[in-house]
Amino acid sequence: MVTTRFTDIRRFDTLDSTNRYLLDEARLGAPEGVVAVADHQHAGRGRLGRSWEAPAGANLLVSVLLRPELDPELRHLASAVVALAASDAIGGCTGRVPGIKWPNDLLGGDGRKLAGVLAEADLGSRPDQGPPPIVVGIGINVGWPASEADLPPELAGSATSIRMETGQDVDRGQLLDGLLTALEPRVADLGSSDGRSGQAAAFRDRCVTLGQRVRVTLADRAFEGTAVDVSPEGHLVVDGDGGRRTVVAGDVVHLRPAG
Repeated sequence: MVTTRFTDIRRFDTLDSTNRYLLDEARLGAPEGVVAVADHQHAGRGRLGRSWEAPAGANLLVSVLLRPELDPELRHLASAVVALAASDAIGGCTGRVPGIKWPNDLLGGDGRKLAGVLAEADLGSRPDQGPPPIVVGIGINVGWPASEADLPPELAGSATSIRMETGQDVDRGQLLDGLLTALEPRVADLGSSDGRSGQAAAFRDRCVTLGQRVRVTLADRAFEGTAVDVSPEGHLVVDGDGGRRTVVAGDVVHLRPAG
């Protein structure tokens, strides 16, 4: 693997949550670049408190500890660069580059979820430990589900895997190497204004939410419209009945293609 800041890779047979583990390590002063990988998570978390559990050894479950110098309104770019790096890695292993649903899910060719990203920041960390840590976890469905029959009823038609998409058996170690190699320059870009703009532009190019009719759920309301752009800061721009709105954080559901 190309030399990166991600040299401290800690592997576990089972863990409640790779994100939880790295957040605890960050509070103890762990530096940027620590990686946690688990064969199985029994308390893995997704966005909005959703749970997700796959058979042991089937998928790539990994979290990375980052300490980027980012203003609060730009911290979401930490998860965006992980999503981009994962998309790069999957493309490198399979020849098929998955698109990204805003803000950071990876989708298969028919819009099914292939991977999910969850970023968690510890804003109460000690100033002497450097910038506040951001732990970004990603679960990539590599070998599970192997077929539609593997999915529970509540996930029928909504989840996929690299095996289902391509028919290929991808090595999880190779995929991890590809992810960390692709992530290195993208994390480095977070340190400059031009770099951040470049990563936001790369995210826009790969964002399959653009052109979709969407429902956006915010903390206090929900609205529908058409996703028309990703801003230079990585925010989603939605054109609805009330005009154009910029969504900084929210839950987005694809309804149907515009038109």
